Amino acid sequence: MALAPILAYENLGVIQGSGWLFRNLDIHIGPRDRLALIGRNGAGKTTLMKLLGNKIDSDEGRRTIVPGTRVILLEQEPAMTGCTTLADYVLGGDDAPRQHEAEAIADQLGIDLTREAAKASGGERRRAAIVRAFAQNPDVLLLDEPTNHLDIGAIEWIEEWLQRFRGAFVVISHDRTFLTKLTKQTLWMDRGNLRRAEIGFGGFDAWTEAVYADEARNAEKLDAKLKLEEHWLLRGVTGRRKRNQGRLTKLVEMRAERASMVGPAGAANLSIGTGDAKSKVVIDAKHITKAFGDRTIIDDLTLRVTRKDRIGIVGANGAGKSTLLKLLTGELAPDHGTIKMAQGLERIVIDQQRSKMEPDKTIRDVLADGGDWVEVQGSRKHVVGYLKDFLFEPGVLDAKIGTLSGGERSRLLLAREFAKPSNLLILDEPTNDLDLETLDLLQDVIGDYEGTVLIVSHDRDFLDRTVTITLGLDGSGTVDVVAGGYEDWERRRKAKAPTKRGAIARNAVSATAAPAPGAKVKLTYKDQRDYEQLPKRIEALDAAIARDQTLLEDPDLYTRDPDAFERLMEAIGQAQEDKTAAELRWLELAEMVEGQG
Repeated sequence: MALAPILAYENLGVIQGSGWLFRNLDIHIGPRDRLALIGRNGAGKTTLMKLLGNKIDSDEGRRTIVPGTRVILLEQEPAMTGCTTLADYVLGGDDAPRQHEAEAIADQLGIDLTREAAKASGGERRRAAIVRAFAQNPDVLLLDEPTNHLDIGAIEWIEEWLQRFRGAFVVISHDRTFLTKLTKQTLWMDRGNLRRAEIGFGGFDAWTEAVYADEARNAEKLDAKLKLEEHWLLRGVTGRRKRNQGRLTKLVEMRAERASMVGPAGAANLSIGTGDAKSKVVIDAKHITKAFGDRTIIDDLTLRVTRKDRIGIVGANGAGKSTLLKLLTGELAPDHGTIKMAQGLERIVIDQQRSKMEPDKTIRDVLADGGDWVEVQGSRKHVVGYLKDFLFEPGVLDAKIGTLSGGERSRLLLAREFAKPSNLLILDEPTNDLDLETLDLLQDVIGDYEGTVLIVSHDRDFLDRTVTITLGLDGSGTVDVVAGGYEDWERRRKAKAPTKRGAIARNAVSATAAPAPGAKVKLTYKDQRDYEQLPKRIEALDAAIARDQTLLEDPDLYTRDPDAFERLMEAIGQAQEDKTAAELRWLELAEMVEGQG
């Protein structure tokens, strides 16, 4: 039996500019809800959060709340004006938390509250905001992109805290792993509507596919012009998802091939014959070492990067990810060892800061110098068609940059940079400020890219969907080289030194010893059995997903039997998680088999 809501809005409406951002929305939050709030950049997610948190007023609608309910909003950009230290921010104001509770959470989260607010990094400011919000003992917690600027250790700590949390929360996030682990219900803001499903984010794709399929059938009744102008988005999204599923299968094959080129576990040496034209060496690093003062950041790393490699770099903040990236791209020279880069490298760099674009310029100015055509990788393309590839509607061509949301500006930056000819793509925290559809788009672009890709990211799901090799830094100078994505590295890390839960080390994770070079790994009976049977298991899961998705295509199913619809959604979400786990397990075993050879 569903519990009565403790916070709700009826007929909610907000005017933005000359029109309605959204109107006639109904939303309710129960005392134990775990809600994912999903929608494109600019759909109004942050505005809805501020309305729920009573930070702004609506133009229409009625807000009701159970007396005594404490609602706390964690905003994307905490306001620290007038605060000398982070402690001033955390403990300031009439609704300040108790000092001992805030200090306890700060200690676990690894943040020094005596740090000067003006000198604090984005990650430190975000941690301070989390300390304040969590220590206020909320009944409803509203989280707007809580994982931005945080490293993986901090993200995992927040996940554990929220799993123990006894209240309700609503979260906006681009981090699929975070959402899948934590949420039980989903709110979807889509083209001015708000839909709710009693499923977690794990079933979101299947649910939206069913909605889009129903809309596509209805669109057949419309004239051709309407279909072209109003339904290009949903066709693009569904098509991209299908292509990405195919790319995941290809990625598994690429990882298996790359595993055969990686030496024994932890040997940190990718060797390959240089005679293969498809595997031309792009970066060849031999025994490189880099230290700052008494601290060694990179210790004796040998790595060969070839054409079409997708390299992910992961580790805690301060472990040396940016240093390694600068070494591999020639921006920084090693103290010892050599780095050779192929001639003729043309690079695109998309960094955390995002390139500044003048607010008074239009989208047309940025992409086509005020004209109608843009050069895309040497080919001439109409700017409207190119914008559609990056999820911009045709009518925004002459919109000023200053009117765009942060996510829209990031998408425009991607469109501008990817138009340039290149063969080396460098992405430093590319997923910040991007919505899920744009992440699908970015995955799509990376999948088609003919050059080499280097990615620094804390987004675990994004790494698992894009990279063939992961370089894992532990803060001691050791770099683990793993064929596969984040999950593959995480299993390696846990096998070497199980992590201590409940607290985060300041600045770096603890060091772990690398296995002896040349060491062979013996498969147990269970390992051998899994290695032989997992391909059949993956095939069976594929068949189950396809079967259930076919059942969801029934346009009357939701109306006729909503319980059956939700069961199918949950089954598809679980099957997709099981398939990913099975694929990653098989890749791990394949690497072990190669190590026996």
